[in-house]
Amino acid sequence: MTQHLAAPSTGTSDDAPGHRTGWWQDAVIYQVYPRSFADGNGDGMGDLPGVTARLPHLKDLGVDAVWLSPFYASPQADAGYDVSDYRAIDPMFGNLLDADALIREAHALDLRVIVDLVPNHSSDQHEWFKRALAEGPGSALRERYHFRPGKGTDGELPPNDWESIFGGPAWTRTVNPDGTPGDWYLHLFAPEQPDFNWEHPAVADEFRSILRFWLDMGVDGFRVDVAHGLVKAEGLPDLGTHDQLKLLGNDVMPFFDQDGVHAIYRSWRTILDEYPGERIAVAEAWTPTVERTANYVRPDEMHQAFNFQYLSTAWDAAELRKVIDSSLDAMRPVGAPTTWVLSNHDVTRHATRYANPAGLGTQIRTPGDRELGLRRARAASLLMLALPGSAYVYQGEELGLPDVTDLPDEARQDPSFFRAEGQDGFRDGCRVPIPWTREGTSYGFGDGGSWLPQPAGWGELSVEAQTGVEGSTLELYRAAIAARRDHPGLGAGTDVEWLDGPEGVLVFARPGFVCTVNTTGAPVRIAARGRVLLASSPVTVDGAEAELPADTTVWWTV
Repeated sequence: MTQHLAAPSTGTSDDAPGHRTGWWQDAVIYQVYPRSFADGNGDGMGDLPGVTARLPHLKDLGVDAVWLSPFYASPQADAGYDVSDYRAIDPMFGNLLDADALIREAHALDLRVIVDLVPNHSSDQHEWFKRALAEGPGSALRERYHFRPGKGTDGELPPNDWESIFGGPAWTRTVNPDGTPGDWYLHLFAPEQPDFNWEHPAVADEFRSILRFWLDMGVDGFRVDVAHGLVKAEGLPDLGTHDQLKLLGNDVMPFFDQDGVHAIYRSWRTILDEYPGERIAVAEAWTPTVERTANYVRPDEMHQAFNFQYLSTAWDAAELRKVIDSSLDAMRPVGAPTTWVLSNHDVTRHATRYANPAGLGTQIRTPGDRELGLRRARAASLLMLALPGSAYVYQGEELGLPDVTDLPDEARQDPSFFRAEGQDGFRDGCRVPIPWTREGTSYGFGDGGSWLPQPAGWGELSVEAQTGVEGSTLELYRAAIAARRDHPGLGAGTDVEWLDGPEGVLVFARPGFVCTVNTTGAPVRIAARGRVLLASSPVTVDGAEAELPADTTVWWTV
């Protein structure tokens, strides 16, 4: 059942976070994974009251907005990305009054609130899908999903050869109410996540209503999950190959990045534009090229799109320069800000990715060289925050947290871990609850332990342990975000000016500002570019020259 507030919320975007035009153009947006951020009731699971209580940390960090991963009613087959009721809060996270309080408190702190929206699929416990199964073949509700008869003599084979992102066929066969084998339904992810049929007008109507529900609650925008997946190619044609996961990101697929998705987002944009306070939409769109990503942020569609090409780039000067240029070039014609992101809830934290050799992908099972990884992560963070556009920070990266790579199998909860094929299934490592204090049963996460085990020594990386400590990763982030806000040459923009530098060193200028990045494993001498504004590692300036330590970024004001 959908929950209802006792009274309508008045916590609209106009109530607090300023009225700066185009705020998203240079925003620093902080991703909260609610189950792992803070536990308000001591049950070992993070929740909305916990998030609300810790919002002052985000205010002190200096970010502009908080993006919340799903907190909707859900059986939690995929950590909340299987939604059974889009207008209700799952009891593990609280209720709608808690969501209302969070939005109001965030606005009082001049923080905007972006919520996840999951339009590609629902939970198999969604009322539509449950009724579609109960009513059997011929149910009108089946048209809101992709039900198809199977192939073979008795329909025993899937309708096509599509494979689930989580491994195995993307189809599951149903059982009719009389117990006989029935049709199949499509699920690009887990079987508990049936895909909506966006060709059906009721689906589009429902999501326009959902948008308005949350906009009326006062949210400032939506991060759209699997934004590239809503529309499927006509006739659901076979792909003609196996190991389809290897093709993702290399070509337009019959189930991903179809051109028809853009009509949906144009209709959503008209709704967003009706509301005051500049509400936005952000696309999670895995596409073959940044040019195709740019299609999602044309002037009448979404406002931002995640730059996954940047996230997956190795710590290499030439590769970084290439992806920075291509990203800026792709967004410039559509007038959208380029976004930069290093970590999120689906990939190994960059402090661990950079601790390992390049080429291992974005899910890594080995801890690597922790000291090297942290040094590179700090340098990469300063690089990201110096680039023109909007930056995303995943909870805990401001603490320099590594991935927890040694979780015991019995503790893991990533659904793809339990499947024979598909994603590696090691996303739990980046979802371990973050530490707030040096001591305590869960290092300040809550009074009742944590849903994933935290490693020994986690407390020394906590907010408490790093606050006020010169050179700590937390203070580096605080200083960088403050400088980004105050320096006229940082923040929004569409260009960088590349300057000459030694091999393995990136040097670029923005108005009154220069950034130098040494991606090599050895110190490098360069010309001093002005006054040191900030550095990821101590830098020595000797007159007109400076020595950049290995894997170090320096900001100069000129």
